[in-house]
Amino acid sequence: MGCFECCIKCLGGVPYASLVATILCFSGVALFCGCGHVALAGTVTILENHFSKVTSDHAMLTDVIQLMQYVIYGIASFFFLYGIILLAEGFYTTSAVKELHSEFKTTICGRCISGMFVFLTYILGVAWLGVFGFSAVPVFLFYNMWSTCAAMRSPIANFTNIDSICVDVRQYGIIPWNATPGKACGSTLGDICNTNDFYMSYHLYIVACAGAGATVIALLIYMMATTYNFAVLKFKSREDCCTKF
Repeated sequence: MGCFECCIKCLGGVPYASLVATILCFSGVALFCGCGHVALAGTVTILENHFSKVTSDHAMLTDVIQLMQYVIYGIASFFFLYGIILLAEGFYTTSAVKELHSEFKTTICGRCISGMFVFLTYILGVAWLGVFGFSAVPVFLFYNMWSTCAAMRSPIANFTNIDSICVDVRQYGIIPWNATPGKACGSTLGDICNTNDFYMSYHLYIVACAGAGATVIALLIYMMATTYNFAVLKFKSREDCCTKF
């Protein structure tokens, strides 16, 4: 067998579904964690400078954001390891690999581990659907503020009193109702929308939301791949039982 034939045969043993899912998962998690971390820091800066001048008013929110940033570190580390494990599991359970190694035998432990990956990936997929929905909330809030500012700057807008146009973040439950000033109106609101913190945070939240969506898609691909791998292991175990008699 020549070198070319060996290469083709080895490439046939690559679990392409798991490989694509791993690349998509790494990219999605990296975008979500990196952009989300920076966007959260920018959100705190915007609140402190424009909506809540008293530190005690947003102390709880600051603690929650810091906790979320630490959780982001844990998510990034976990999915880096989990993606590698699923990719390795895909390599060792793909049918093409078993054709290359005729002595491959399945065990009860191997089938249990494969089944565990199917269950865990399903749970993570459902959890990330929630994360994807949650990550859309700050995008919605920032979009409302941005659209209000865009309406004020529009040449076709006809406002008799621009100071009557306000954005009150207290109504979203981000800060308490006794926070001062709690809202921004007119030219003050326009100045906030023109700040670099607002521009960066808004677009970073959009990218983080897109990263969460990419991670959901990656987990769906993982679910299909791990389910297929588990089915192959079950079929192989029955084949081994039949050959014993």
